[in-house]
Amino acid sequence: MDTCDTRVRAYKNGKTFDQCKEVAERMNPIFKDHIEKYGKILWTEILSQVDHDELIYKLTLKFLRRDDYDIGNNKIPEVKKFIL
Repeated sequence: MDTCDTRVRAYKNGKTFDQCKEVAERMNPIFKDHIEKYGKILWTEILSQVDHDELIYKLTLKFLRRDDYDIGNNKIPEVKKFIL
């Protein structure tokens, strides 16, 4: 019986999951620069920058959180540096 390999499933624009991760990693320095310059970036700005690709958007937020940024919540939809 044939089974589907989820690791090679095509997402938006025919990208695999690993390709989406690479795109998100490449875009994070742009978002980090914006945060350093303006203090924050809105979720809507990130979404428009990733061309409304939901997977890349979610991965971008995940990687920003990993890199010690406060990604906000549904009441505060913005990403900013953690203040210690």
